[in-house]
Amino acid sequence: MATMDLKTFTHLASELAAKVPERLLRDLNGGISVQPVAKPDGKYWLMGEYIEDLVLGNVILIYYGSFREVLGDAPRAEWEDELEETIVHELRHHVESLAGVDDLALEEEAELAAEEEEDDEG
Repeated sequence: MATMDLKTFTHLASELAAKVPERLLRDLNGGISVQPVAKPDGKYWLMGEYIEDLVLGNVILIYYGSFREVLGDAPRAEWEDELEETIVHELRHHVESLAGVDDLALEEEAELAAEEEEDDEG
C-alpha cells in the first residue's frame, strides 16, 4: 500500500508548484497536472513529463501511479523529496525549451546510454 494517497499527493504537488517563481512558469499554459496513472517507459517508470504541443500548449504531467510503483510504502519524506525533484526536473525541461536549448535531454540520453553499456558488460 502506498504511503501517500492520490488526494494528499495532488495537494502536495499544488503546494510545491505554488512555490515556483512566476517567471519560470511563463508559457506553461497547461500548468502542472497530477495524473492518477502510472506511465511505464521500458524498464523505467516516468515520474513526470514535460509536453509541448503546438495546439494544446505546454504542460508538466506528474504520474502519481509511477510514484506509487516506485516508492510504495516508503516514508512520506521520500515521496516529498522525489516529487519536488521531479517538478524541478520537468521545469528545467520547460525553461530550457523557452531558451531554445535541450541540455537536460542530452544529459538524460547520455545517462541511459551509460546504463545500457553497463548492462551489456554485466
